[in-house]
Amino acid sequence: MKKVILILCFALGMSFMFVGCADYLDSDYIFDERTSIEDVFQDKDYTNRWLAQGYIYLGNQYLQEICSKKNVAFNYADDMYYGDYGYASWKSGSYTEDGWNKNSLYIWQVGYRGIRQMSIFLNNIDINKELTVEEANDMKGQAHFLRAYFYWLLVRTFGPVPIVPDEGIDYTKEYDEIAQPRSSYDECANYISNELVKAATILPMTRGVQDITRPTRGAALALRSRVLLYTASPLFNGKTPAEVLAAMVDKKGNPLISSTYDESKWAKAAAAARDVMELGKYNLYVAYKRESNDIAYPTTITPPNDKGDFHSNQWPNGWADIDPFESYRSLFNGSVTAYENPELIFTRGSNQANEGINIMVLHQLPRSKGGGYNCHGMTQKQCDAYYMKDGSDCPGMNSMYQGRKGYTEPSRFNTNPYTTNLVSTAELANYPELGPSGAKVSKQYASREPRFYASVAYNGSVWNFLNADSGKKEETNVQLFYYRNSPDGYQIGTYWLNTGIGIKKFVHPDDIGDAEKSYDVSRMHAKATTEIRYAEVLLIYAEALNELTGQHEIPSWDGSQVYQIKRDVDELKKAIQPICIRAGLPDYEVYDDPKEFRIKLKRERQIELFAEGHRYFDLRRWCDAPAEESAPTYGCNVYSMSNNTTSFYTPVEATSLPSIFTTKMWFWPIHHDELKRNKELTQNPGWTDPE
Repeated sequence: MKKVILILCFALGMSFMFVGCADYLDSDYIFDERTSIEDVFQDKDYTNRWLAQGYIYLGNQYLQEICSKKNVAFNYADDMYYGDYGYASWKSGSYTEDGWNKNSLYIWQVGYRGIRQMSIFLNNIDINKELTVEEANDMKGQAHFLRAYFYWLLVRTFGPVPIVPDEGIDYTKEYDEIAQPRSSYDECANYISNELVKAATILPMTRGVQDITRPTRGAALALRSRVLLYTASPLFNGKTPAEVLAAMVDKKGNPLISSTYDESKWAKAAAAARDVMELGKYNLYVAYKRESNDIAYPTTITPPNDKGDFHSNQWPNGWADIDPFESYRSLFNGSVTAYENPELIFTRGSNQANEGINIMVLHQLPRSKGGGYNCHGMTQKQCDAYYMKDGSDCPGMNSMYQGRKGYTEPSRFNTNPYTTNLVSTAELANYPELGPSGAKVSKQYASREPRFYASVAYNGSVWNFLNADSGKKEETNVQLFYYRNSPDGYQIGTYWLNTGIGIKKFVHPDDIGDAEKSYDVSRMHAKATTEIRYAEVLLIYAEALNELTGQHEIPSWDGSQVYQIKRDVDELKKAIQPICIRAGLPDYEVYDDPKEFRIKLKRERQIELFAEGHRYFDLRRWCDAPAEESAPTYGCNVYSMSNNTTSFYTPVEATSLPSIFTTKMWFWPIHHDELKRNKELTQNPGWTDPE
């Protein structure tokens, strides 16, 4: 068994030229060097601790998905930004392949350490005779899931990576003989998919409250559906940009990404999503209607009558008895626990290193009254994406991009002028969604869909701060503005929202920071991350079905049945309608048009999955990144004073937020340290090789 550990050390990029492998890999964080692998896996407690180390790796700040910034910034594409240090470097791809900035190296190393940890576990778990068969199988299922997840996090970041043989490599061979080339993308995806099927076969359907962060069968199948969706997407399915395709080869010139389009990949992704749906275990979370006079918990925003029956039917067939605003808001802000959430398929919990959700929220909170940093904001493009409450586009939506590549379709923009008029006190009754403090708010922000109010900190919105300490002269339910002459507006020498549009997603009405304490989140609700939730599975199903032109027979994950997969309007509605209903929006009118449905589907993901780590990768897998990420970033005119509101609400380019997309930004670089250690590795497009 010692051999396997030594072998994996090199293959996974650990520097055994300077650190003794045996010392490093005997898990010295738990055991001393005299403890053998046989001893470890004969002991039940040690075996559990070995598996637990896999979760520690998964919780590492470099492998986060829903996160703040610094170590990884995958939450920030064309939808949101951070206004403090490092944003320009992130947007220009300066997260480098060499030198002092080793973020890419740490992602690579932590991911492969997790893989190594789980491979050793799976190779040795059967030594343990203290575990029951059920206990051992559950632990094996977790290990297969974790190993697949680590590979997935590497693949989504770097593209194709080396798949290390599960049994290890013979370390007695010459150094050059055990170098590992990158596997092709399809080989990586197939390996991950097979690992997740193995996991699903033996994982339980449910977990107790104490084990909520451990995977279930549904988690394995849902992650598999995501992996197969990416595999079917244009970047990896015959529509790869030429400069990427040409550069993505191994040392022998073998292609790492297929140049051939295969429609069956979409069918397999749809079938994988259906596998999750067929479990019958998950539903979208909803909060039901209730009357309230509390400004922090306003009376339900009642959606307008639609052309269908949503307005008159009860959930799940309509919104008559639910609160769309609170349904979406409480899904993320800690109001509903992970264990009570029927939509949550997999979470890493609330203890995500030092860059977790509440640190992100702290950067979203206003500076003057909320004790926050007031620097994580939303772009005008994202603000425009949210619908009006009747399902129409907001005035001026994306009009600044009209005619640009990707914005030639009439459904991508609205030519009406942006609304700059303000709501008067006398008009408040017409806009109950703005609450009693809605006066002086732009009508551009009135009559929007409920998810808008759960996500957008628009100019003049109310921050509740219900945990405010009156002894510190803190206030509750404060209306805040971002004009230049406002405390939270543009000010030299401090942080400010570069677009004049903030973010409320993940913010609980109680949440408040402490201006006197750095990084203090003690008065915030704990929030479980939403790595995988059922809404995403439904959107995967809809997206994959929409791309089909023929019928495909695809076996279910366990082979118990064969699905007839085709583009079927009723099946598309099965996926889309629950999301529309929960959002308080009318049904789509484009089911019969694949092209228009695709545009709507992409927008749906942009809204529904905002700030959950998807947009950055969606733009790349769709091959939309060159157009979307390079487009200028727009926002409000933050240099305008409160006496010039018309100017403030007229979108202007935010020159402080650079926008660029180059070849090297399709994938992260493989760090020079890894390229030097493994002579078979090849670099990603646009990045350099070591000298």
